[in-house]
Amino acid sequence: MYLWTNDWWMDKAIKYWIELSDYDFETAEAMYQSKRYLYVGFMCHQTIEKIFKAYFTKQKSEPTPYTHSLSYLAKKGEFYDEFSDLQKEFIDQIEPLNIEARYPSHKERLLRSLTDSKCLEIIHETKNLQQWIKERL
Repeated sequence: MYLWTNDWWMDKAIKYWIELSDYDFETAEAMYQSKRYLYVGFMCHQTIEKIFKAYFTKQKSEPTPYTHSLSYLAKKGEFYDEFSDLQKEFIDQIEPLNIEARYPSHKERLLRSLTDSKCLEIIHETKNLQQWIKERL
C-alpha cells in the first residue's frame, strides 16, 4: 500500500480538495440563481465528491482513487458506515446526477425532476453533508 509519509504533502492534498469542494458549491449556488437546474445537481455532486476525496486522503493517507462514485469513495475510504441513514439516502439521490447530466438521453428526464424547490433542497443537503465532513477533517 502506498502511504504518504510526508504530512506536508497530505495536508496540501486535503486543502486542495476542500478548496475545490468550496468552489464547486459556490458554482452550484450560482447555477441555482441563474436557474440552470441541471447544473445545480451536477455541481452539488462535484462538491460532495471533492469533500469525500479530502476525507479519504485524511483517513487513508494515500491518494484518492480515480472515481466519481460517491458510495465507492466512502466505502473504500472506510467512512461510509459513519453516515446516518438520511445521509446515505442523500448520497444515493445525488450519485446519478454526475453521470445523467452529461448525456443527452438523460437530460430531459433529469430537467423535469430538478425543480426550483428540489434544487434548493439539494443545495441545502449538500451544504449540510459538506460541513459534516469538514468538522471531521
